[in-house]
Amino acid sequence: MSRLTEYLAKKRAEMVESDADLARRVPPGQVLTKKWPVLTCGVTPRFNPATWTFRCFGLVEHEVTWTWEEFQKLPRVEVVSDVHCVTRWSTLDNRWEGVHIREVMKHVRLKPEAVAVLIHADPDYSTNLEIKDLVDDDVLLALKHNGKDLEPDHGGPLRLVVPKLYFWKSAKWVRALEFLDVNAPGFWEVNGYHMHADPWTEERFSSQETRAMQQMRAEAKRKTGKSVR
Repeated sequence: MSRLTEYLAKKRAEMVESDADLARRVPPGQVLTKKWPVLTCGVTPRFNPATWTFRCFGLVEHEVTWTWEEFQKLPRVEVVSDVHCVTRWSTLDNRWEGVHIREVMKHVRLKPEAVAVLIHADPDYSTNLEIKDLVDDDVLLALKHNGKDLEPDHGGPLRLVVPKLYFWKSAKWVRALEFLDVNAPGFWEVNGYHMHADPWTEERFSSQETRAMQQMRAEAKRKTGKSVR
């Protein structure tokens, strides 16, 4: 057993002993923190409300685009959810305010062959989701966190929040949803991370993927011509 595994097992045992209900909210291999670490690959982009847009494109009947002014007029909701990062920290009871994904989808008519979405974000980031994970009850495009506007380092002005999956799927600085007929991996998925990312089954790395998921990678490579190792 590695030192990390021993440490995580010890922390989880302490959590179970002190608060069993709390322990049931924290996936295996995770440690609770009250902080919100900043983890970013690259620089924090600058936000210009005059040029910012959010769009839905790909396998849709009509592409839809919102300006910053238009997006802020969409109805808002509040969602309280937990965050589980693949780097093994979790933080509970985050209060998000933003536009529910189903509100956005009211404006989008998908073509029948659409099965997945590639999320595009500044400066040059992407991540993938199956459509069923995108339109879940607790998924939103967040503008605020715990009552305050999202800070730039945490994805402001707009961040996708997908609570049931590891937090890298909750793309910062999100700008577009591209609907596809194949579940094409994004940035971290191409670089060794799991296609699905369920924290409760510790879907961290591509080496853990099922044969079906590996076949999805091969199909994405065949259709897009991009490396999806």
